[in-house]
Amino acid sequence: MLRIRSILFFALAFSLILAACAPAAAPTPEKVVETVTVVETQIVEKVVETIITPTPGPVEGTILVDGSSTVAPITIAVAEEFQKQYPDVRVPVGISGTGGGFKKFCNGETDISDASRPIKESEVELCKTNGIEYIELPVAFDGLAVMVNPANEFVSCLTVEELKKMWEPAAEGVVTNWNQIRADFPNQPLSLYGAGVDSGTYDYFTQAIVGEEGASRGDFLPSEDDNVLVQGIAGDPNALGFFGLAYYEENKDKLKLVAIDNGDGNCVLPDIDTVANGTYQPLSRPLFIYVNRERVDQKDEISTFIAFYLQNAAELVLDVGYIPLTPEIYQLAQQRYDKRITGSIFEGLGSTVGVSLADLLAKESQ
Repeated sequence: MLRIRSILFFALAFSLILAACAPAAAPTPEKVVETVTVVETQIVEKVVETIITPTPGPVEGTILVDGSSTVAPITIAVAEEFQKQYPDVRVPVGISGTGGGFKKFCNGETDISDASRPIKESEVELCKTNGIEYIELPVAFDGLAVMVNPANEFVSCLTVEELKKMWEPAAEGVVTNWNQIRADFPNQPLSLYGAGVDSGTYDYFTQAIVGEEGASRGDFLPSEDDNVLVQGIAGDPNALGFFGLAYYEENKDKLKLVAIDNGDGNCVLPDIDTVANGTYQPLSRPLFIYVNRERVDQKDEISTFIAFYLQNAAELVLDVGYIPLTPEIYQLAQQRYDKRITGSIFEGLGSTVGVSLADLLAKESQ
């Protein structure tokens, strides 16, 4: 049993190094790589089932959380279990997107900000202007899913270059039909759906696919609410869209998942295994929470919540459809919090493809 968990975490350690986008090797890939789901079932069964209570004694108060719609299901799951142990603590979790969450956080409106990408330089400056110091903590891995309507029978795999051709700024008003993406696709309208511009998912997708964060055509249908995107893609036979893998898993009966060819001729579908072992590229990413440093000293309940979050994340992350970090990274994250290390290990770069969380955290802890 332990061997299965060890295999997972060994694989997870290597998933941290995300490959940079590469040009397509073949316009019409032939092989679709899929992995068996029995491994996921075994992994879920082997995660420690007992929720760990980090601190005895009375704890009370309110912890205000807002931010990423992608990270929200994880934080909500943690908050629900935490409040069972500490019923006198309220942990309301709002959703306004990663960018919207940072605006609130850097204005002092929240204690914790959920984020599906690292903090950007403009947000670093906003926090600095308002005297907000923060502790950055990774909590999980995620894959971005690319989907079409189930009625679409001609798309099973797309290359990174084909996705770039769809989404780059130069495509606006120009690339409007499917046959412009690949000659053997039908001459039908192309309808695009994606995360809103305040979303970390949008930032990461544009960085990974287009090569520049925030660089995208503007004539697509955006939403910070992933459920709106689900309904849009499910109701439009010409649609293609993207959002976090966990939301696809919740709605896979309404959507068709598209495999991605990163330029090596292999079409890879995202799942717990391909995200964990690093074969689903370049759309695998880490997820974060940011903690207001001053509030940590003002509100004891925050430290209790953070300890609970990091100690129980592996189980709860799997429960809501995401991929846990390695035990080493959770330990390094807890050390970062215990030492009250502020700032970002990404130095304000925002969405970053091709880095290792373990290496960055380990270097910092030395």
